Formats: sequence, C-alpha cells, structure tokens
Amino acid sequence: MPASKEGPSTLKLAGLVFAWYAGNTFYNIYNKKATNGLHAHWTVASLQLIVGIACSLLMWGTGIRKIPNLSAADIAACIPIGLFACLAHCGSVLSAAVGEVSFSQIVKACEPVFAAVVGVAVPPMDLKPILAYAMLIPIVGGVGLACVKEGKGVSINVESFLWASMANAAAALKGKLGSSVTKSLQTDKTKNMDAANVYAVMNIISFFCTMPFVVINELPTLGKTFAEATAKSGAADIWTNIFLSGLCFYFYNEFAFAFTAQVGAVTSSVLNTAKRVIIIVVSSIVFKEAMERNTVIGSAIAIGGTFAYSLASPHHAPKAKDKKA
Repeated sequence: MPASKEGPSTLKLAGLVFAWYAGNTFYNIYNKKATNGLHAHWTVASLQLIVGIACSLLMWGTGIRKIPNLSAADIAACIPIGLFACLAHCGSVLSAAVGEVSFSQIVKACEPVFAAVVGVAVPPMDLKPILAYAMLIPIVGGVGLACVKEGKGVSINVESFLWASMANAAAALKGKLGSSVTKSLQTDKTKNMDAANVYAVMNIISFFCTMPFVVINELPTLGKTFAEATAKSGAADIWTNIFLSGLCFYFYNEFAFAFTAQVGAVTSSVLNTAKRVIIIVVSSIVFKEAMERNTVIGSAIAIGGTFAYSLASPHHAPKAKDKKA
C-alpha cells in the first residue's frame, strides 16, 4: 500500500526516537545527580518544571509556536490532568532519588497494571482483550523476581517502590482523565493546542501543583539544606544538574509527544518499553548499580510483559488529517 504524501518520513521518525531516547536517558542521569546533590527532592522536581516553562515561554514569545488560546473553563478542565502529571513526575523523581534508577525503572514497568485497574474502575469502562490482561501476570511476576536477591530473599527499597507506584497510578489516571479533554482541545484549531502546546500547558499546571508539596515538605528547611549541598558539591554543580535535567525532561517529552502524534499509541508504547532497557543498562553503568541474575531476568520478564501488553491492547491510530500543520 503506497505511503501517504502526508505521512512522516522514516528519517524523521528515527530522529524523533533518537532524540526521545537520548533525552530520557540523559534526564535520568542528570536527575539522579541533581537529587544526590540536593536532598530536597520535591524542590528539584519543581525546578525541573520551571526550566520547561521557560522553554515554552521562549517559544511563544519568539513566535516559534502559537500561544494557546484557552478560556477559564478550558484551564479548569486541565487542572486535574496537570495534578496527576505533577504526581507522576514527582513520584518518578523521588523514587530514583531514594533508590536506584534501575530499580525505579523496573517498578515503572508495572504501569500497565495500574492502567488496567484504572480503565475498569474509572468510568467510562475501558475493557482490554483477555490476552492483554494475561500479560499483567509476567509484569507483576517479573518485578517480584527482580526483588529477590540471591542468598538474601526478598530485598526491596520500600520507599522507592512506593514513589514509583505513585507515579504509575498518577500516570494511569492522567491518561484516563486526560484523553477526552486533550482531544477536545486539539480538535478546536482556534485554541492552538497541538500536542506540543498540550504538554506545555500541562507542564505549567504541574508546576503550580508541586508548590504545596514543596512548601509543606521542604520549605522550612530548604535554606539549610541548600547551604549544606553547596558546601559539599558547589552551587555551580547543583544548578547545572538541575538545569540539564529540566531541559532534558522537557525536550524528551516534546519529542515523545511528537512521535506519538505521528505513529499512534501502539508503536509509542512499544518503544517506550524498549527505552526502559536502555535506561536500566546505562544507569547501572554510570551509577555502578548492581545487576544480579534475578534482577536481570526479572526485569526482562516484566519489560517483555509490558511489551506484549502494548501489542495486545487496542488503540486508535492517528487520522491523516490530524497530521496537517
């Protein structure tokens, strides 16, 4: 079947995937360095979002991207999505901060389990094929096996596990509640809400949602914590890692959104699963994180289950007319 004239080129798609993977990998490296340097992890997460906001304002101010034209009702509809995006981001930051990046990524491979539960529990009900639900078994089993250390039995960083699970639950809720809202906004061309602007707006809302957590958890001791961090690592090192992690976070999501808009959710989900393998391998090398036999086998089973779940779950491909600029 001949390719559509409007279809993306293979080179463009390959470039988007490369930029997405590279950005995500470097984000995880710089994020871990930033949270190792500054033990105010909610603050680090919020500062990363500020970097993204600055990027959006720059593109809107220079005319590179059209400014969103949203009503108060539109913004109100986006707030719950932004809240769950905030919790997904912060949960991921805190999970990697208090534990190993590789372990956090293994637990995050469980996201389909949370998505399946949310799909059934939150109306309208979204039922998957039986095969998709069957793939949840190797996902859970693989994560469980990865937590079994040779000669030690079950060994798990509970705090890291809980933060990663919060991120999974929030991501599932964001996806469930946000799909109809974002589709509505993108359909109305007068609102200037393409995939990139949807992400930018959610990023801004997410930042404001992080503020109460920063104020409650870290603001009273933030000055002392920052002083101790700068005395140990130097202010330049801390700010550089925060800035680079924020920059990588914003742009890898930009590229991921752009890729998904071109190819649809199935291909994007499959490649998102494959991406975790790269992050696990790179982080284990960069941060010298131990990868025991059970960890390797368990993570492979869990990621393989996630891969199969993505293929078994029905998705709607993007329409050709939606690809027009």
